[in-house]
Amino acid sequence: MTETILESSASAPTSRVAPPGGVFARSGRWTATHLRLVLAAWFVVLVAFGAFAPSVETALAGAGWQDSSSQSVQARNLIQHEFAGLGSAALQVVIVDHRATIPSDPSAQLAIRRATALLRGDPRVSTVVTPRPGATMSRDGRTAIITAGSAAGTNQMVSAANALAKPLAALSSPSVSVTLTGDSALWADFNNANRTAMMRSEMLSWPVTIIILVIAFSSLVAASLPLLLTMVGLLVAAGSLVITTHLFAVSIWALNFALMFALALGIDYALFIVVRFRAALARRAATAGDREAVVAAVAETMDTAGKAVAFSALTVLASLAAILIVPSPAFRSMALGIMLSVLAVLAATLTLLPAVLARLGTRINAGAIPTGVFRVRRRPTREDEEPRGLDAWLHRWGRTMWRHPTAIGLGALAVLLLVAAPLIGLRTNMPSITIIPANANARVGYDQVVRAFGPGAPGTLQ
Repeated sequence: MTETILESSASAPTSRVAPPGGVFARSGRWTATHLRLVLAAWFVVLVAFGAFAPSVETALAGAGWQDSSSQSVQARNLIQHEFAGLGSAALQVVIVDHRATIPSDPSAQLAIRRATALLRGDPRVSTVVTPRPGATMSRDGRTAIITAGSAAGTNQMVSAANALAKPLAALSSPSVSVTLTGDSALWADFNNANRTAMMRSEMLSWPVTIIILVIAFSSLVAASLPLLLTMVGLLVAAGSLVITTHLFAVSIWALNFALMFALALGIDYALFIVVRFRAALARRAATAGDREAVVAAVAETMDTAGKAVAFSALTVLASLAAILIVPSPAFRSMALGIMLSVLAVLAATLTLLPAVLARLGTRINAGAIPTGVFRVRRRPTREDEEPRGLDAWLHRWGRTMWRHPTAIGLGALAVLLLVAAPLIGLRTNMPSITIIPANANARVGYDQVVRAFGPGAPGTLQ
């Protein structure tokens, strides 16, 4: 890949370039000259939030899609209070006898007794209703349902379902199956499937991301900085989410979006900062040990790329703030997760990253590989030197946009409208049982109830 020149023109290879004096420049200069203080402060922050981060998945909730002030939620709460918790958050255990009828099979009766005892032993269960002929016993006598009322909130019942699913399934025998289902079990299985999918996607995306960064920067050290920023943002955001759960319930979706934006913005912001810093070093012809040039390069970087990053993050935060007024707790949690990750990445970009850059100095180019997209020259460019490679193409494209802004702007707008056109036919609805895998406990039990009692039967159990 052709080497490109990122730094702007400079008349002489000297470190005595006029230093910028804006707020961001002064902040960068202060950070670069107070390395130990900044690094120590971030060490404390990471330890503090890192202590909470490992429990983020268990602390977050799986439900919360409904408007807490809606009539349906008010009715659900009334049922919860007046009918011993036998509402939508209740647990249903499906007993299926594959050999005989349940009343005549000792194995099925034993499974019912053990499942009932297991449910009654959980403090989150208010009452247990055993199978009743004509109500929760199928006509053929082969399928029965045990209902466990909820003594806790919907989020706690999701946790209860997650804890009880495996012990209940362990009561199954070759002729009798025991399966947990219901809304709470659905969300518990959804959380587990979501966690597995998220881990799989990260295992696939991180190696690809690392390869792209190494190729782009042509330096192992420079390529590692975006990943450092991402991990710091994730750790702080995850710890913040756990702390927030002590104030109000936070949806598991918050973690997904926090992870997504921390990775995207961490890489994006670090690209701006690192590319600008390397160009500033090259323009000053900085050498190893040239502390003055390094500090000046950090100040210039923060005065330009740092300022752009700050306003970019503030714009994202302002746009997300509008979602906080949506009455759905799940949507508010998504916005909260993104905002926490943006704040964490922004704070690290404006403080930790410039401190690390000042510490590295010219070693930012260590671990160089032969090619790269954002590779910089070690000497300043001359005013009469023509750009080459990718830089030359970008210069030509920039001149074209400068000459024809209206035509290009209208063309871009037309493309965006064309891509967005399918939104006209967008139809939204609430998640159903199909959002979890077909082999998940909640879905298996749901299908068993439908086969034994008919379509719509799972809804009448609430």
